[in-house]
Order: sequence, then C-alpha cells, then structure tokens
Amino acid sequence: MTTTMTSQAPTSLSGSVLVLIQFDVCEEIRLDQLQQTMNARTVQQPTIKHSVPAYVRYQRPPVAEPLKPLVLGGGERLEGEIKYYDYGVVSVIYQLAFTGDWQSLVHLASRWVWDMDFAARVEPVVRQRLERNAGTLIKPYARWLSEDYFIFHVRADDAAQLSADLTRDHGIEIAQIVRGDRMRLSTGECTEVLQSRISYYDNDLVVIGWNAAFLYDTNAGAETAIQLLEYANSQLLEFRHYDELLTGILDNVYDSLEHRTGLAARWRMARSATRLHTVLLDIAELTERADNAIKFLSDMFAARLYRLAAVKVGVPDYKDLVTQKLKTAEDLYHDMIEHFNQARGFFLETIVVLILLVELFYLFRGKGM
Repeated sequence: MTTTMTSQAPTSLSGSVLVLIQFDVCEEIRLDQLQQTMNARTVQQPTIKHSVPAYVRYQRPPVAEPLKPLVLGGGERLEGEIKYYDYGVVSVIYQLAFTGDWQSLVHLASRWVWDMDFAARVEPVVRQRLERNAGTLIKPYARWLSEDYFIFHVRADDAAQLSADLTRDHGIEIAQIVRGDRMRLSTGECTEVLQSRISYYDNDLVVIGWNAAFLYDTNAGAETAIQLLEYANSQLLEFRHYDELLTGILDNVYDSLEHRTGLAARWRMARSATRLHTVLLDIAELTERADNAIKFLSDMFAARLYRLAAVKVGVPDYKDLVTQKLKTAEDLYHDMIEHFNQARGFFLETIVVLILLVELFYLFRGKGM
C-alpha cells in the first residue's frame, strides 16, 4: 500500500461491487473428486498485505471455477466465480467494475441490496453444476439455506486519502452504502455504522455491516478482507443449518417423550437415546470442522478483522444457540438413559420377584404333597 496521500478524496471513484451468494447444500463435498471431474482450481491462501511472515491458511482450501457472466436487467454484465467448500457450502461471487461518484455508488448499493433477488437467479446455476457432480456430495440436503452479502470496494490509488479524513468527509455516504439506504441517515445511525470499522494503515478502511461492507483499499489489500467476509458468511450459514437441525431433533424428542408412557416405552427409549447421541456426536464433529476450516497464523489483524465480520453478520449468536441446544440435547440424552436404567432395574427386580414366587410355589407345593 502506498503512503502518498492527499487531503481530499477524488470526486470520481473506481473499484468494484461484489455480490456473494452462498448455499448450504450437503454435509460434505469431496473436493479431490470434484476437482478431477471439472475444470476447477484450488483457491490460493489469502495474501496478507503487510510485510510480515504471517498468513491465513485454510485446512482444506476450497476449489473454484469460473461462471458465465450474469447480465442484469439494466444491462450490467457481472463476472462470476463459484467456490466449493469441503463442509458443504457452495459460494458464488459476481463482480461488477464500478466508476462514478459517491451518490451513484449509494444508489447502486440501495438497488442491489433491496431490489435484486440474486439468490433466486443463482440457485438454478448452482443446482445445474451440482447435478453434474452429484457423486461428490455426501448426504445432500433436500432444502438449501442461503445467505447473500454485498461488498463495495472503492480502490485506493496513489493519492489515497487518510481513513480518518475519509470517514469525516464521506461518513454519511459510507453509512448509506453499508445500510443500502438512499435516504440520508441520522447522525446517531451513521455513528453506529462507522463504529464497525477497522484499518491497518492510516489510508485503508473496512466498514462492516450485517448485510454489506465498504472497503477502501488497493486491489491486493482488499483481497484478504473479501475472503474473510466470505468465510464469515459461510460460517453463519453452517451454524444456521445446525440450529435448524437441532431444533427439529429436540422437537421430535419432546414429542416422543410426551406420548410414551409405561414400561415398554421406557425400554424403547434406549434406542432413541442412542440415535440422539449419535446425531450429537455428528453435529459436534461437523461444527468443529467448520469452525476450524481456517487458521490465523501469527496475523492478528486478519484475526481481528474476521472476528469483527463474524460479530456483525451474526456468527457468535447462532453459534451460542447451537451450543445451548447441544447442551439441552445432551441433558435430554442423559435423562433418557436414566429413565431407561430405571425401567431396566424395575424389570430385573420384577423378574427376580417372579422367580422367587415360582420357587416358593414349588417349595410349598412339595411340602403339601
């Protein structure tokens, strides 16, 4: 990143607008097999922009392939790429080069964030790709969850403005872009939006919202932020899936407990408890794999940027929900096992009593003879 700066931002902006659409399609994708059946490449590790021996490393890097351009109703032609993550998420990124002023970027953000249904247009493309590679999907889902996110990257050139000056002079427009709102926001709302900002140098800036982010950086500098935003949204998608899955499991367990009475029902509870525990182990393994898919090695700025992105899009909230429901399910499992052990103990005691009664019967019968 160059350190040459001016006191005023250029009136003409250039950069790119990215829309990220992700789908949770299956439990796992066999990336090695997928790469053999298609013209795909392994995604390179993100390049950290500052000169330190540190980087972000995927445990299993996703594979990617290009998509045909997406042409919108207004004539915009978006270049696309699709990525496949081993934990069952498919990520599509479409990108449009942008040149204009602040107001044109504000209007474009509003139109894309609220008026365009990108997921509906992209899902058929993803389904077509996956149908050709169905053998690489482990336990595909009948219903897909989806997330979309928008990234507005204004390229910082050789006359890059100080981030403090940028937020002072154009904080209102940045807040509108992140919120996707054409109307001028209140001072309090602008302050709220700009609190979620982070910079490494004094002339770069990332402002992160729950459904969009604003980047002011070079192309190389923005690369890390874009990949971390993509990863944070994929984590949100995964934990949303686990939350729904656990909700369904707990509802079924509560229903079965409510309608099962008597000794036989308690005896059958052992099988239900075993199935529940198996599911809990599977979910714990999947969440750990998804949570550890990316490692931050020595790069504290990348880790801080990811944590900010994760908080803004809601990853910790859904992760807490999953953790709480796992704890509830674990308590239910132990309770079901306890009820089963009680039923088994009662059954064994009943058998012992019956044996004693039979022995006493034959004993007294023998004396009577």
